[in-house]
Amino acid sequence: MQDPRRLIFAASIVLALAACDSAPVKSVKSMFQPSKGEAALSLGVKQYEDGSYADAARNLQSSLDQGLTSEEQVKAHKYLAFTWCVTSRERQCRDEFRKALDLNPGLELSPAEAGHPLWGPVFRSVKAARK
Repeated sequence: MQDPRRLIFAASIVLALAACDSAPVKSVKSMFQPSKGEAALSLGVKQYEDGSYADAARNLQSSLDQGLTSEEQVKAHKYLAFTWCVTSRERQCRDEFRKALDLNPGLELSPAEAGHPLWGPVFRSVKAARK
């Protein structure tokens, strides 16, 4: 049987951290809380994969507007870039890849993504222009 004092101590630490607004604590808390835009991001990616590009673009942008983690923002911008490329909007595609690379300069596409004939060359040219 566990010592009830340990449980009370652990509970008090959790409560104290939950009430704390310091940057390190907020960072830790954010790792365990879904971002506000996470649902819209997931829906936008699914719509993109289903070929519903207008709906995907709307939800991906909405996810960014609602708030995402940095990693999620990169994903949203990447899928927006894909969406704009497949709908023949190369300027917007380039802009979204730039935004993704601003957030993560080391961003690489998967081999399948990088080999895509529409956005692969656009991504490579945007990335090369940053060097």
